Amino acid sequence: MQLELRHLRTLCAIADAGSLSRAASAVGVSQPALTSQLHRIEETLGGQLFQRGRFGVLPTPFGQFVLTRARSVLLTVDELISGASAPENRATLRVGGYATPLLTGLVRRLFAEPEASITVHTEYSPRLLLDLLGAGRLDAAAIVDYPGYEPPVPSSVEIRPIAVEPIHALLPEHHPLADLAEIGLADLSDEDWVLTPSDGVGWHEYVYATCEENGFTPRVRHMMTEQPMTRSLVADHGAVTLCQATALETPGVVIRPFKGSPLRLRHVVAWRTDGPLAHRAGEFVAMAVAAHEEASRRF
Repeated sequence: MQLELRHLRTLCAIADAGSLSRAASAVGVSQPALTSQLHRIEETLGGQLFQRGRFGVLPTPFGQFVLTRARSVLLTVDELISGASAPENRATLRVGGYATPLLTGLVRRLFAEPEASITVHTEYSPRLLLDLLGAGRLDAAAIVDYPGYEPPVPSSVEIRPIAVEPIHALLPEHHPLADLAEIGLADLSDEDWVLTPSDGVGWHEYVYATCEENGFTPRVRHMMTEQPMTRSLVADHGAVTLCQATALETPGVVIRPFKGSPLRLRHVVAWRTDGPLAHRAGEFVAMAVAAHEEASRRF
């Protein structure tokens, strides 16, 4: 059986109802038909999704895993459909970006304006943010890219570099290199690395190419975007990772710069040339510069 959106909606209906009979009534099928469909979905996914009991059904741990992703998929699809059909609200400024101190400071400045109406949409991928700008789903965004890996920019979008800053190492606080003021990139050649996934603008390619220029290939054991889990792997299990210069030290980890700053990233703001910020691009850029300077002064 091929998994379809209707199957994901069925799983969510069962979880929300807490009962196969109530879920069957909600989706308009008989309980035996719903039970049979659930069995086929479970066979397709390779595991039991719900635990049946006297008082209804509850998701199994695997079921909770599936439901989290199913709800995310359905939310994204519903957003795509509603975004394509809804009339554009030019009174609301739609700002996107990755959760960085620069974006935080920029959004705070935009909200401080009288009668500001703003929505904020965060994504991990700069390429996706540029695509959303090009498709008219966002009006402006704060993104990052890397030397030699600048992404193509849609014709309806203008960009302005804000700052270039070094990328640092995040180490366990008891690591032998933690007492040094700065370290060499090749000093991490024998370590287990944590990296965030590919972001669509060359993050992995840039890291691997730079490491190879320094004589080694990083041993990437873990791949994740979740910062708490990443820091736990570093603090408790001896892994190392990379971080922005404005990252904070937390218990169990230290941040150290690399000698010569072999890894760098560029902060960029972008906006639609036909959007609500087009006539005040200079002011928008000044806000972003001030937000980055404010974040840099804290570190």
